[in-house]
Amino acid sequence: MRTGIRAGTASRLALAAVPAVFLALFFAYPVAAITARGLYDGGRWRPDRIAAVLTDPDVLGVLWFTLWQAAASTALTLLLALPGAYVLARLDFPGRRVLRAAVTVPFVLPTVVVGSAFLALLGRGGLLDQWWGVRLDGGVTAILLAHVFFNYAVVVRIVGGLWAQLDPRQEEAARVLGASRWAAWRTVTLPALVPSVAAAALMVFLFTFTSFGVVQILGGPGYATLEVEIYRQTAQLLDLPTAAVLTLLQFASVAALMAFHSRTVRRRRTALGLVDAARTARRPNGAGQRVLLAGVLVQVAVLLLAPLAVLAERSLSGPDGYGLHHYRALGSADAAGATFTVAPLEAVGNSLAYAATATAVALAVGLPAAVALTLRGPGGRTGRLLRGLDALLMLPLGTSAVTVGFGFLIALDAPPLDLRSSWILVPLAQALVGIPFVVRTLLPVLRAVDTRLREAAAVLGASPPRVWREVDLPLVRRALLVAAGFAFAVSLGEFGATVFIARADAPTLPVAVARLLGRAGEASYGQAMALSTILMLLCAATLLALEGVRTDRSGEL
Repeated sequence: MRTGIRAGTASRLALAAVPAVFLALFFAYPVAAITARGLYDGGRWRPDRIAAVLTDPDVLGVLWFTLWQAAASTALTLLLALPGAYVLARLDFPGRRVLRAAVTVPFVLPTVVVGSAFLALLGRGGLLDQWWGVRLDGGVTAILLAHVFFNYAVVVRIVGGLWAQLDPRQEEAARVLGASRWAAWRTVTLPALVPSVAAAALMVFLFTFTSFGVVQILGGPGYATLEVEIYRQTAQLLDLPTAAVLTLLQFASVAALMAFHSRTVRRRRTALGLVDAARTARRPNGAGQRVLLAGVLVQVAVLLLAPLAVLAERSLSGPDGYGLHHYRALGSADAAGATFTVAPLEAVGNSLAYAATATAVALAVGLPAAVALTLRGPGGRTGRLLRGLDALLMLPLGTSAVTVGFGFLIALDAPPLDLRSSWILVPLAQALVGIPFVVRTLLPVLRAVDTRLREAAAVLGASPPRVWREVDLPLVRRALLVAAGFAFAVSLGEFGATVFIARADAPTLPVAVARLLGRAGEASYGQAMALSTILMLLCAATLLALEGVRTDRSGEL
């Protein structure tokens, strides 16, 4: 028995070593290097720099804006998305699967595309500007709406996923006992949903707290989150001490949020009366449900689909009317001027190649991590180490991507990790964002595998690798495809780190879009819209493919 326990512990630690080493080399080391560069002077620690930055009124203003816009974005997203979560969880209607896919498309879109879409709708020369003379770019309204657009699916997936599995007979029993519809929902369903609502709120707050691309494009010079300010201090002002302190501040905030989120997730795993989600959805019954369904359909059309439609429309609008003028211009390096050394259209092939490599890396690192977190073994120190690894795997989502990208340039420039001139830097940075999605997608499925199947295979003499190959792999194959698809989609859209390390002769799509938006002129604007539309279609195609292979348990996100 002890031999089996020691073997299980050794297997878990061996599997955990793969992601631990990867994160140590390509996450912790670059972040520590860039932070140390700013906080050490001549080998001496400079705590006075921290005090100077944290008492700067401008920095406090950035921190305050970061906090309150994240809180406002979270509240607005919950207000608008919870009705959609109910509709997709409880109502059965034609086109339900298409609506679910349409709701999820914005989440996998790159922030640069989201910013471009709202710029086309709300900005100078945008649809609202042309029709009614209304411009909302360069302000808080555009930022909040873009954040709702981006995070609507988070609430629908997390809250709606649990809502669909709650046994409706519990609420019906309360109605039979005399409770009103509102009282039955408030006393039976709402308490069961609170942990998932809290988890969704924390995820939305995390994403909006670290917002970069949306605020960079839509916020204008008067609005900056911590992430945007880190980019400004690093890339424009070359003020590494200030950037390092802001990085530590964001890192500490994200770590606290993740710890709180971890406790919320554990609460969500308490025993509930869950049933097959397919059995809880029913046809709309009564005027109230029909009105709610119609309202959600209008909401999705106006809030989620309209910006994407306007983005496509702007990409086709040329000086001589509608056509493919901007798309054809992407094939010429001369049309891009000094922005690129190659034709902007080459960014499509670059992005696909980088994303494919990043997906392979994310699977190679995320799969062993997910397996290590689900294998049974003793608690104690090993259990605490694995729980620490679980938290560490999520940190790249909340750590400044700008810091990671600049840290790559600073830290990975000497043997044995002299990679600064290598193409592999880009997919390595993208993989850091993809790994958490791989782990979160695989964990629920691996945890659902009956351990007795593994034990029976082991009793019959199967080695641990064969147990995995014969028992786990057939059951999680579809989840692996979903994980690969999510990693591919988020790698396509990674911008914060890639903007530092992508070479001018091999830009990615998000970097190319941002550079074109930074140039004056209608031609550059049109080309940016065209590239954004191409990137949107690539991400949407990936998501629609995922909808065909996903399972009801494929993912916690």
